[in-house]
Amino acid sequence: MLAGLAAFAGQAAVIYKWTDADGVVHYSDQSVPGAEKVYTGSSNTFAGAATRPPEPTVQKPAVPRLNYAQFSIASPAPEQSFFGDEVVAVQLQLEPDLKPDQIITWHLNGKELDQGPTTTHFALPRQDRGTYVIAATITDQSTGESASSNNVTFYVRQPSELAPQHQKP
Repeated sequence: MLAGLAAFAGQAAVIYKWTDADGVVHYSDQSVPGAEKVYTGSSNTFAGAATRPPEPTVQKPAVPRLNYAQFSIASPAPEQSFFGDEVVAVQLQLEPDLKPDQIITWHLNGKELDQGPTTTHFALPRQDRGTYVIAATITDQSTGESASSNNVTFYVRQPSELAPQHQKP
């Protein structure tokens, strides 16, 4: 109903506001018993139309990217599944290359991996069955500024002992 009343917003007019027995506020261009007159102006809003205060403007803090044009995990792919003894290849897409005084820290399921401070690709040997999340963080040691890559979730599945290739003839 408010959308229809918005059409009146461009012209001066009178609308009526009332609250029904259930506590619901109504607006109309027709008078009803107990309704309060609300005068609209010639602006694009009318008095009394807002039933709640405007939402506060929330500015999201800028995500520091340490001036990299590209900073994301290229491998494994999101939601990728690995089977059996497959090695999980991990690769960070970083453009331009890592800058002096910056180091990379890798995390697998929240635990820091023991990789070199400039390692952008490596292999995870056989992992147990489960869900894994990998991420990288670059830290500038001279400024203390850091940025984290996207988190990538991947899965490791193990062949079932009930699979046909595991059955005895």
